[in-house]
Amino acid sequence: MKQLPRLIIGFFLILHLISCGTEVDSGIFEVYTGPISTAYGIDLYHSDSAIVRTHLQAKKQMEFESGDLEFPEGIEIVFFDKEGNVTTTMRADKGFYNRNNNLYRGEGDVRVKNLEKDQSLASEELFWDPNTKKIYTDKFVTIQDKETVINGTGMEADEGFNDYKIFKPFNSRMIIPGEGN
Repeated sequence: MKQLPRLIIGFFLILHLISCGTEVDSGIFEVYTGPISTAYGIDLYHSDSAIVRTHLQAKKQMEFESGDLEFPEGIEIVFFDKEGNVTTTMRADKGFYNRNNNLYRGEGDVRVKNLEKDQSLASEELFWDPNTKKIYTDKFVTIQDKETVINGTGMEADEGFNDYKIFKPFNSRMIIPGEGN
């Protein structure tokens, strides 16, 4: 019987300690969704049949658990012909790669330049699909060559920017001699 008061006191002491526990910040249990790795000075080449087809450069690349990539400081992709000559360049202020769809997206000031045709494209967003070898957007675009400036909304072209189609052209014009590119 002498131990009963000690047991009761011990029980109340344990109950008091449990009820006075510190609160835990639930934020520490949130799932981390940030990058799992970061790399600097990215310089990637893609070849097919021992011929370089594309060259991707970026100052910074962040990789996520899903395999998606982000290029927060810009991205540049250079396209080559079968002889290894540079034909087209594409650059954007920011870049993204979606692994599930094998799709690149550039945003910000996006520029494409076809060096063979001296033709350029400017937009705020552009997608490149390496599977279909197409570039496209549903945003505003401006395409300029030596003779014309074409504005429109929505565009699709081959990745070399040789043949293109603007879905809703408007406000296009001829370049006045001496106006320049």
